[in-house]
Amino acid sequence: MRGRFNIFAKLVLLILVVYAVVTLFNLREKADTAAEENASLQQQVDALRVDNEELEYEIAHSEDEETKVEIARDKLGLVLPGEKVFYNTAK
Repeated sequence: MRGRFNIFAKLVLLILVVYAVVTLFNLREKADTAAEENASLQQQVDALRVDNEELEYEIAHSEDEETKVEIARDKLGLVLPGEKVFYNTAK
């Protein structure tokens, strides 16, 4: 009877060890995935922070004549009277 109990105890211990190892691998995989997602989200935050700083600058300098001209050129495609625009078509 005692021999059967020893085998049973060893079998239970082996099952617990295998379960622990599998669980650790799953947790490691989840941690790696979370770290990758965190890095991706951090890049998005950094890009949005730069965009936000540019918008704050444009708001703070919205009354400057240079800023108005720059916005009109870059965002609206406008030009000053008498200016000539050349487009590079050799792409």
